[in-house]
Formats: sequence, structure tokens, C-alpha cells
Amino acid sequence: MSTDRFARFAAIDWSGAKGSRHPGIALAVCGIGNAAPALVAPPTKAWSRTAIGEWIEAHADEPLLIGFDMSFCAPILDRGAYLPGESSAPNARAFWAYVDANSPDEDLGAASFLDSRRGRHFYLGAADGPKADFMHFRRCEQHFNASGGGKVTTVYDAIGAAQVAKASFAGMRLLHRLSGKVAIWPFDPVPPSGAVIVEIYTAIAARAAGLRKGRSKIRDAQALDEALAQLGSRPHMPLARHDDHSTDAILTAAWLRANAGRHDLWHPPALTPEVSRTEGWTFGIS
Repeated sequence: MSTDRFARFAAIDWSGAKGSRHPGIALAVCGIGNAAPALVAPPTKAWSRTAIGEWIEAHADEPLLIGFDMSFCAPILDRGAYLPGESSAPNARAFWAYVDANSPDEDLGAASFLDSRRGRHFYLGAADGPKADFMHFRRCEQHFNASGGGKVTTVYDAIGAAQVAKASFAGMRLLHRLSGKVAIWPFDPVPPSGAVIVEIYTAIAARAAGLRKGRSKIRDAQALDEALAQLGSRPHMPLARHDDHSTDAILTAAWLRANAGRHDLWHPPALTPEVSRTEGWTFGIS
């Protein structure tokens, strides 16, 4: 990957919450250089998932690297199906279409998809049986754990503050809508021009900025500027409030800028064509 392939870098802290306006969504963008990433104001009081998709489509022709904090797909390689006994989707794109077709929720939500399958495929509480029965992981997550990266969560666990299931399945609906309009790595190769969407894990950016495990959430200006400095960025513009959605997006956009040209992150040895087609990969895990 050429170090000058991208001219701007965007990080999106995503949300799978019900409804159509989500304070949990934050979008931060920066350009080449060392100016701190800045938040992009939503078109209304808070971002909707649909509006994020529209923003991406509007910038699809730009040399823009876009990172989403969510899992782009569910695991399939270990069990032979994303939802054993239900879905026969053979690859990620077919599964995105399946999720979208079976999620009537507003604003690309997917809560009903999970709720209607609790106990069969998703863990939403003790009534669903032993949580360990739902702990299935993608090859990327297995690789991250094996390399000492730390504990990751599965898209089948839909309970608790750390769960990624609702956001990820809502994200799959968005990816289905964007498929063919914007390159989605690694399901698509990186094209010579235009925007590229990647999956990110904001904790990787936090570790790179010197934040310790378990203390990666930033909620004050000084801590954010100290972390940004570790990534070669100048101090940020003042924020109305330093919630962790905003600070995660700002810090991760700076991390994307600092690491977009790394060959090892675009070509991890464990990222086989089969993994690329079916499960995807988190940019930042080599």
C-alpha cells in the first residue's frame, strides 16, 4: 500500500441501538499531516445510521480511508454456517443480504434479528443457557487472542456493556447497502482510487497511544491530547463534552492516518482468500 494512497482518514464509533437517532455514533476526520482529527457534525441533532451511509456515498470517490468500530461479519469457518440450521449463506455478502432482508427495524437496526433468535444463535441472558455455548469466534479474533492481543467478544453475545452484536448486525445491513458502491476491505481488494471501508477495533488505537488495557476510554481534554501526541497529532479543537464516543473516533482517526501505509496490516499472513471472502478481518491485526 502506497503511503500516499489516502488523503483523508475517518473513524466512526458505531451504534446498534434501537431508534433512528443515535448519540452513540461519532464521526471524526483528519487529513494528511498532524492536525488533530475533528468531529463531523450530524445533519440533525444526532447521527442516524442511514445518514452515515449517505455521508459515505457522498465521499465515495475521494481517497478516503474509513474505519468502523464493529465486526463486519459472523464466524463461519469453524462451524460451516453463520447461523447453523438456518442460513445457508456461503459468504459475507450473501449473509449481509440475509440479515438485511430479515431485519424490519428502522434506520438499519437489527435488534429484532437478534431478539427473535435468542437462545438458538444469540445469548441475551441466563435464560438462554450457558454463555459458553455461544462463544464462537472468527479466525481474526482467534489470531488476536493467540497473539496476546486480549479478550475479544463474539457477535453472538448480545448482552453487557462490551457486546458488539447489535452494532455489528446493524453494520452488516449498512454494508449490504454500500456493497458495490464503496470498496469494503478485505471482501474487496483495495482499488487504485476512491474510498475504502475497513473494520477497526478502537482498543488497538488506544494501546498504540499508550493507554493501558481496561483504561482505554478517554473522557477529558488533557488525556485526549496526550494520547494524540503519541500518534504524532497536534492537540484537538475544544469539544463541548469529552464522551468516549467522540474521543474514540478522534483518536482512532489519528491512528488510521499513522498506520494506513503499513504493508503488514494490509497483508496479514493469516488473511487467506477464504477468510477474506467469508469472515473478514480487523485492520490493525497483523
